[in-house]
Amino acid sequence: MVLQSSLKNCLQLSCILQAPKAGFRSTASGGLIMQSTSNDVYQNLAVEDWIHDHMNLENQQVLFLWRNSPAVVIGRHQNPWQECNLRLLRQKKIKLARRRSGGGTVYHDLGNINLTFFTTRKKHERMENLKLVVKALKALRPQLDVHVTDRYDILLDRQYKISGTAAKLGRTAAYHHCTLLCNTDKFVLSSVLKSPYKGLKSNATPSVPASVKNLFEEDSSLTSELLLDAIAEEYATQHRIDRHINLINPADETVLPGINNKAKELQTWEWVYGKTPKFNISTHFNIAYKDSVLDVKVDMDVKHGRIEVCNIDLPEQWLPPALCSELMKNLTGSKFCPNETTALVTTLLRACPQDGDLQSRWNLLCENIKMLM
Repeated sequence: MVLQSSLKNCLQLSCILQAPKAGFRSTASGGLIMQSTSNDVYQNLAVEDWIHDHMNLENQQVLFLWRNSPAVVIGRHQNPWQECNLRLLRQKKIKLARRRSGGGTVYHDLGNINLTFFTTRKKHERMENLKLVVKALKALRPQLDVHVTDRYDILLDRQYKISGTAAKLGRTAAYHHCTLLCNTDKFVLSSVLKSPYKGLKSNATPSVPASVKNLFEEDSSLTSELLLDAIAEEYATQHRIDRHINLINPADETVLPGINNKAKELQTWEWVYGKTPKFNISTHFNIAYKDSVLDVKVDMDVKHGRIEVCNIDLPEQWLPPALCSELMKNLTGSKFCPNETTALVTTLLRACPQDGDLQSRWNLLCENIKMLM
């Protein structure tokens, strides 16, 4: 498979993508293969949105190939506090993104391949897409024991998940995207997809844990490039189209008008966290101070990522009731977010009596509350 990146092909692709829905003119007989030149999760998710919203898929099905630098991607109706270790993501500078499709949480890095199949809603066939992937893997390495399950996963050796699936069904257009584990860092994957938050109750869609394995572990000669090439080859064969991949820059407004606004929206706190279904956190923690250990109970309702109700129960001799009430009052309405809480408690501390012992207890309480986030 030869990657076509000449000016001629870029201009041709631009004409295809920018053609209005009513007057779409296909340059291929039934399909188009595109690959992102970016490893940014927000840009690549924005391309999915752009194709879904702008392309006429009546005569032209599309396969979009993409890979991301380290990122955790949650489903549209999921709770990030329930799905992953946000503190660890912040420490490792791993991005968190919320996609517009349903399904569970996945970890992406450059050892993971992402495939998005675009069709009309009527032609949407997840099982057929996954069978295409399996056929490509078999053509590449016939000895691989891979098959598709009724849950639309691909299993290796009948027990290890190497691909998960999610989809978005629009009024007329639809897409199905899936992952393929080639050589992902499984230690990071398992670490970041393990929530440390206790006492959280939510109606958000939970992910279903599964044992995973890299294809590289089965055959060390397999690479992401080989897999991408094999899948594109099989897609081209089944759709009887030219066997080449069109490279696309997800930041190119001349090819994808409005794409950068879509990418920016996907990065906003309001989308990533604010779209979280309402949840409650009811927990307690211990604070060791001098010769005593204090048990603190916390109960919060969080809606749209903001604290709606906040109750903190602790002995009044440890912190003046008025000060505790002021803390609860200021937390109510604020983002359930350590950065915002830090700014809030720092402001309140300035109004706190200039008592070193009291301020130490205040800081310990606030640090533990931030640990809940």
